Amino acid sequence: MTCAGPRSAVSAVAARRARQQQQQQQTQTHAPSNVETTTEPLLKKSRNSNTQKVNRENPPRQERTESKTSLTSVPSSVEDPAANSSNVEASEVLNDEIIEDGLDITVGSTIGAETSGPEREEFETPSRLPTGAENFTLSRHRLTEKDVVYSDEHSLCVRIKEKTTLVLIGIYDIWVKRGVISIMGAKLHPSPNTYRVYAPSTHSLPVIKCVSGVEGSAEIEIQSCSRSIFRLKELSPLYHRIWNSSETVGDRTTLKGAYKRSFSILYTSSDDPLNRPLRPLHLDKKWSATIKSLSQRGTGLKVLVCGPKGAGKSTFGRYLLNHLLSPAPQNEQGPSNPDGVAYLDLDPGQPEFAPMGNIYLAHLRKPCLGPPFSHPTLENSRHGRSIRCHHIGATSPKEDSDYYALAAMNLLDQYRALLATFPQCPLVVNYPGWVFGLGLEVVTWLIRSMGLSNVIYMSEKGPIEVEEPLRFAATEAGIPLTTLPSQPIDFVSRSSAQFRSMQMQSYFHLSQLGGLQNPVWSSAPLIHHKSIHVNYSGEDQGISGIMVLGNRHDPAVLKDIINGSIVSVVAVEDANAIEDTTNQVHPTDTAEEDVDMAENSLEMSNREEEGDEASDHITPNSQSLKARLDAHVTRSPNTSLPYLFCGAGSCTPLNPKSARSLGLALVRAVKPSTQQLELITPIPSSRIRESFEQGHVLVLVRGMLDSPDWAFSEEYHAARNAEQNHVSSISIAKMRGEEGSEAEVKEQREVLQRLRGRVRRASRVPWMDVVEDGGARQSRERGQEDGIWRLRKKAYLGSDSELE
Repeated sequence: MTCAGPRSAVSAVAARRARQQQQQQQTQTHAPSNVETTTEPLLKKSRNSNTQKVNRENPPRQERTESKTSLTSVPSSVEDPAANSSNVEASEVLNDEIIEDGLDITVGSTIGAETSGPEREEFETPSRLPTGAENFTLSRHRLTEKDVVYSDEHSLCVRIKEKTTLVLIGIYDIWVKRGVISIMGAKLHPSPNTYRVYAPSTHSLPVIKCVSGVEGSAEIEIQSCSRSIFRLKELSPLYHRIWNSSETVGDRTTLKGAYKRSFSILYTSSDDPLNRPLRPLHLDKKWSATIKSLSQRGTGLKVLVCGPKGAGKSTFGRYLLNHLLSPAPQNEQGPSNPDGVAYLDLDPGQPEFAPMGNIYLAHLRKPCLGPPFSHPTLENSRHGRSIRCHHIGATSPKEDSDYYALAAMNLLDQYRALLATFPQCPLVVNYPGWVFGLGLEVVTWLIRSMGLSNVIYMSEKGPIEVEEPLRFAATEAGIPLTTLPSQPIDFVSRSSAQFRSMQMQSYFHLSQLGGLQNPVWSSAPLIHHKSIHVNYSGEDQGISGIMVLGNRHDPAVLKDIINGSIVSVVAVEDANAIEDTTNQVHPTDTAEEDVDMAENSLEMSNREEEGDEASDHITPNSQSLKARLDAHVTRSPNTSLPYLFCGAGSCTPLNPKSARSLGLALVRAVKPSTQQLELITPIPSSRIRESFEQGHVLVLVRGMLDSPDWAFSEEYHAARNAEQNHVSSISIAKMRGEEGSEAEVKEQREVLQRLRGRVRRASRVPWMDVVEDGGARQSRERGQEDGIWRLRKKAYLGSDSELE
C-alpha cells in the first residue's frame, strides 16, 4: 500500500468501513463462528494473509522505528489521538484490512505478536496502545481466599481446580498433598517428596496444571527455598533481573506483611513488576500426543530427536524425560520406571546436563524441573549420574565429524552395557540442529546404526532435502519417523552465546555437596576460589600432556594458548588412546570389545556411586601409558610445558574408547619457575584421586570453546555491586532518619572509600577495559594492541551490556 497523504488514507478508511457495515448486515447470522477464541494465549505468530502482506510492504519500517523509541518509556495514560493523527490513521487502515480477512490479530503491537479476541476488545484502538504492552494470560486460575489453605512469608498452600493452571516465577519447592498435577511434562502424585523448580524469565515459565483432584481440585504446597543461584547476579549482568522481585497482584492476595518469598504468582504478563516479556510454556497438541505415545512403549523406547535450530528439540526432550521419570502413584519413592532413563546428549553447543563442548550419556532417576543452567552437571546430583563424557572441544560437531561419530558410538556402547544392570532403561537421544550437509550424513548414519525404535523430526515445513533422506534412512532401519511442528519462541532475552556463558558460569560456581539434596552456588568471583596446583614436569607429574585440537602450533606459544582458557581434564585409560582414528567411522567390527570395555567402565561408575574403594580394580600399567604419551610430547622452550600432538597436519583427538572427560577447568596461571599449572575446577578431588588409583593419566585438552569473558569480569561486577549496595543502604537509612552517630557515619565513609578502591583496582586489569557510558562512546585512540584481547564492559550493572 502506498501512502498518498492523510486525506487519501481517511477516504480509504471511510469507504472500507461502509463496505464492512454492509457485509456485517448480510452475514450477521454467521458472525459467531468467526469470533471464536481460545482461552490460552497464542504462543506463535500467526501466518499473515496475502492482503496483510501487501498492506505491510511500506509501514513495517515505520512501526519498528516507533517500537524502539517507545520501549524506553511506557506512558501511563492513553495518547491523545490528535497528537499523531497520521500514524493513527495508518494503523486503523491496517487494522481494517485485517478485519476483512477475518483474522483475530491485533496490529500495532511493538513486537508483532498477537492477542486473542477478548484482549483486542479491551483495547479498541491498537495504535494508541503503549508499544510493548501486549498482555499474555499466564495462569488460568486466579486464587481467592477460599483457595488458600494457609499462607505465610515462606510457604503457600493452595487448591487448584481441575483443568486450570497456575504460573509462578522464581525458585520454589513444590509438594503435592492431594490430587495429581503436571509440570514440565512430569506428573506428580501425592507423596512426601518435594521437587525443586527453577522458573527464570529467560525461558518460558513452567505451568502447574491440575490433572485430577479430590472433590475437583488438587492441593499443593509451594515453599520458598535457598536463593544461592540468585547471587550469581552479583557476578554477571546476564543473571540480573531474571527471578522474582517485588510482590505481584497474586502475592498481595496470598501474603500479608513482609515479602520474603523466593517465588511470585503471576496471572498475566502485565503483573510482572519488571515489565519483562513473560510467556507460559504450553505444548502443542501434537507434542503432547507424541510424548504420551512414546512413553507407552516402555522399555523398548529408543528415540532420536532431531531438527533445525530453534525448533524446540531441547524442550521436547526435557518434557519427554520428565514424563518418563514421573513417579508412580503406587510407589512414591521411585519413578514409574524403576530403571530410570538413559539420556544420550549429542548436542555440544547446548547440552542439558553438562557444560558446553561435551557429549555424554547420563542415567537419570528423577525429573529435572528447570533450564540447563540450573543443573549444569550431575556430580553428586539426586537427579542421576553421568556414565561417560567426551569433550568435543567446540559448540558444533562439524569441526571434527569423524571423532564426533566415534564418540557417539562409544556412548551407545555404554548404554548397551548399562542394559545389563538396568534392562528396562529406555533411551532418549538429543541430536543438535546440524542437519544440513555433512550433518545430514551423520544423522542418517546414526539412524541406520543405533538400533532405534523411533525418530522425531521437529519440523513440518521441511526442507524437503532434509526430510526425505531422514525418512529414507528410517525406512531402511525399519522404524517410523514422526514430524512435529516446531515451537519457536517469539521473545529471546538471551542469545545462544549468552546462554552458554550462563551455563558455564553456573558450572564453575556450583557446589553439589554429597549430604545436600539440592545444589549450592558460590557468589565469590573465581579469582577468590581455591585453586589446584598441578605439576606438569618432574617425578610427581600430574599432567602428562596438553593437547590443542585443530592445527599444529609452535610449542613456544603453548603458554599463551592455554593461559586463561577453558580446558577439559581427560583421563587416559590405556595406551590405545593414542592412535589414528580418522578412518574408523564405522566401529562395528569391534562392537564386542567395546561392550566389554563399557561394562568395565560401568562397573567402576557403579562402585563410585555406592562408595566402594577403587583399589580392587585391575588397572593398566601407568608407566607404559606415560611412556606411550611421552613419545608424542614435545617440551616447549622456557616453560617445559608438555605439548601433546598426534596425527599429521591437524591434531587427532584421543580415542574415545580409551579416554573420557572428567570435567572442565580454567587455567588460572602457568608457573614455569615451579613447573606447575594453577587450575580452578569444580571436579571433585575424589574423582581425580580415583583416576590416579586406577592407573589413568591426566591430559588437558584445549578446544575451540568461547573465551571465558564472564570469568574475567566477575571481580569488577562484584566490586561494583558491593559499592552500589553500600550506597543504597546508606540512602535508605537516611530516608528513614537512621543516619547514626558521627563514628558510624565516618565508618560508612571509610567502607565506601575501600569499596571504590576495589572497583578501581578491578577495572585496571590488563585483560579488560571498562568503557564509561555517556551518550556516544568517547574512547581514546588506542594504538596497536600487543597481542592481548581486551574485554570491554559497561560501567554499571543492568545496562545494555546484557543485550550486546
